[in-house]
Amino acid sequence: MHDEPIRVLLADDHPVYRDGLAALLASVEGLEVVGTAEDGLAAVALATELQPDVVVMDVQMPGLDGIEATRRLTTASPHIGVVMLTMAEEDATLFSAMQAGARGYLLKGANQAEITRAVTAVARGEAIFGPAIARRIADFFAGAPAAGSAAEQAFPQLTAREREILELVAAGRSNPQIASTLFLSPKTVRNNVSNIFAKLHVADRAEAIVRAREAGLGH
Repeated sequence: MHDEPIRVLLADDHPVYRDGLAALLASVEGLEVVGTAEDGLAAVALATELQPDVVVMDVQMPGLDGIEATRRLTTASPHIGVVMLTMAEEDATLFSAMQAGARGYLLKGANQAEITRAVTAVARGEAIFGPAIARRIADFFAGAPAAGSAAEQAFPQLTAREREILELVAAGRSNPQIASTLFLSPKTVRNNVSNIFAKLHVADRAEAIVRAREAGLGH
């Protein structure tokens, strides 16, 4: 990297967090913040124009989210390293970000040293993940994914509640049985089941059960 500073572009839709993080990064010797973007489209456009070494990208942004922005960015400029910033640690988000080409993954709330380490490592072409994320990856490749993640991996488009209900549908439970098992109103269960059918593009309960069982649910 010679002695030139690492040029960083920051993309986050929350102005207070974005400005705070920009100030934090700018205060680190060897880092230079060359621009900030408030959404995914701006991030892709600015990165293409400025060609930074690293983009620190929020996962959830309006318009174009961080994962799709990363996919476009790494396709157009594969040499730019992307560090994903996220509030949560869902496996589905992590693997989508990795598939999109992100090389680093940090939780919001990471301290200055952690963020600096991630940016520096990614600028050198390494991949870096927080301890919790690294553990998830190790578990995944060891074939011991976190609880409930068979449903997460098979149906990442469903919410946690919808996956829980789909598990019970796959086990052959009726809506009233599901309502009493999960302490929900029958109407809530009905609405969730309708959402599941729509998201899985299935016509009825039987088809949903087949899809879920093929994915290993409900046995």
